[in-house]
Amino acid sequence: MEIDLTGRTALVTGSTQGIGFAIAAGLAAAGATVAVNGRSAERVQEAVERLRSEVPGAELRAAVADVADAEATAALVADLPRVDVLVNNLGIFGARPVLEVDDAEWRRYFEVNVLSGVRLTRAYLPGMMERGWGRVQFIGSDSAVVIPAEMVHYGVTKTALLAVSRGYAKAAAGTGVTVNSVLAGPTHTGGVEDFVAEMVGADLPWDEAQRRFMREHRPQSLLQRLIEPEEIAKMVTYLSSDLASATTGAAVRVDGGYVDAIVP
Repeated sequence: MEIDLTGRTALVTGSTQGIGFAIAAGLAAAGATVAVNGRSAERVQEAVERLRSEVPGAELRAAVADVADAEATAALVADLPRVDVLVNNLGIFGARPVLEVDDAEWRRYFEVNVLSGVRLTRAYLPGMMERGWGRVQFIGSDSAVVIPAEMVHYGVTKTALLAVSRGYAKAAAGTGVTVNSVLAGPTHTGGVEDFVAEMVGADLPWDEAQRRFMREHRPQSLLQRLIEPEEIAKMVTYLSSDLASATTGAAVRVDGGYVDAIVP
């Protein structure tokens, strides 16, 4: 299958590293003009330069903003008024016993993981519907379904995204716009490397630490390894294309078989 996003503008939140960076690279390679987002101008510029080296001829622009903040989001939308493909990727995670998660931390997780995508979708979805074409995706997690005991607050925000994406898909029904969530399984990123070290010990070589983490903390995985960000990006790129025109309101799994279910 050939995916051509030439002429489309995409915004990927939290795209200076990890899954977001891989998604930005995938969309750029398919021909989209990609707005790279992060809070730091320096980090965004570094990501843009790296993308240009990895994807020759990529059409890129910087989108510096903290999209967990309402005013910063409004400024971003004013600077980038038209988006055809919105990928709500920004998210934070961390281990903490659920009885130790206070109100402030619950609010922070909802602001970053849920409301950032809600605000941007609310801003860009009407224009997509008017034009009769658009793609909105929320990058979710297997933790939305299999709530991890060590980070319930994170899992709850990812569960919320399933309802949010389904609701927005209903709002866009019949318009040519699709809205989906992508359930990513345990994925190999810098942040996850730190998390793995926290869970199994920092003194182990990476390959051994990864195997132990999957065996002890994610034994449901049928892949039995961490997923690479590029593997998530390939699904997102497909869902961003005309080829996925009949997929909407869905929770599409790229979880390595982690969720023990035979239906999505």
